[in-house]
Amino acid sequence: MTPIRAATFARIALGHVTREYPHKADHVMTGDDDPYRPRTVHPIFFGSFDWHSCVHGYWLLARIRRLFPDLAEVAAIDALFDAAFTPEKVAAECAYLDRPSARGFERPYGWAWLLMLQSELMVAGLGHADRLRPLAEAFAARWRAHLPLMTYPVRAGTHANTAFALVLADRYARVANDQAMRGAMIERAHHWFGADRQAQVWEPSGEDFLSPTLMEAMAMQRLLPADAFADWFAAFLPGLPDTLATPARVSDRSDGRIAHLDGLNLSRAWAMQALATTPEARLRNALQAAAADHLAAAIDEVAGDYMGEHWLASFAMLACTGTD
Repeated sequence: MTPIRAATFARIALGHVTREYPHKADHVMTGDDDPYRPRTVHPIFFGSFDWHSCVHGYWLLARIRRLFPDLAEVAAIDALFDAAFTPEKVAAECAYLDRPSARGFERPYGWAWLLMLQSELMVAGLGHADRLRPLAEAFAARWRAHLPLMTYPVRAGTHANTAFALVLADRYARVANDQAMRGAMIERAHHWFGADRQAQVWEPSGEDFLSPTLMEAMAMQRLLPADAFADWFAAFLPGLPDTLATPARVSDRSDGRIAHLDGLNLSRAWAMQALATTPEARLRNALQAAAADHLAAAIDEVAGDYMGEHWLASFAMLACTGTD
């Protein structure tokens, strides 16, 4: 991640986090008089095509601001944050969660990204973290309450993926010192994934932006002690199959779901780099090489069509800078 690329990503995000339309809602209509309008019910996160993409667009801007504080775009980021993170707007976002029909709103993907955003603001030492805290705590409470209800994990390569939520939420739990959350996630990860062996890598699917195999491994890497993870990983993924090593091909970037595959290449690059700490040399080298191939396949595809542009830069930032 260079300053030039970071500035480009900042301009992309600044151009869409306040772009209200087109908008795809995660909303349950409760009657003919339902007042849903994006900017009315979500006065902070109304842009970027959908709520969760807007959240991680703000995370992207916060990450850029922390890592590249001398960029000219930082002034615009600060002005945006000052206008967005007000007590009144945060209260409105919280109020939406109080709707009985909003129990499953953005679960778990949006929840995890909101916690990731909060952790970034906290690490940066920005006062905006104090303002956003009521919303972050509301989602943290939801996550803690939801974990014991999940008998089975969701292993899809899209938004519902449980392991991806664990990875992002773990970053928040560490930064916020939320030991209750972290303990619950460790227990659930053991329950869901602890006995998994010889991963059957039936991927990619045609609309994936996450690798179920690699996300599970990343979650276990984050939540297990290093020695325990090394043993588990050696049994789970003893080698890197071609289906994982080969970047996905994107046939139509104007199709929002097919464009997910650019995100898959970026999230695989992120995961492979994180997992390339394995002591097994052949697998380590294979992961490093495949990570480079996946990053090269997608890093220049972030901008162009709004179906990818409204979210891909966040995944490119993960691929280039990691979770922390």
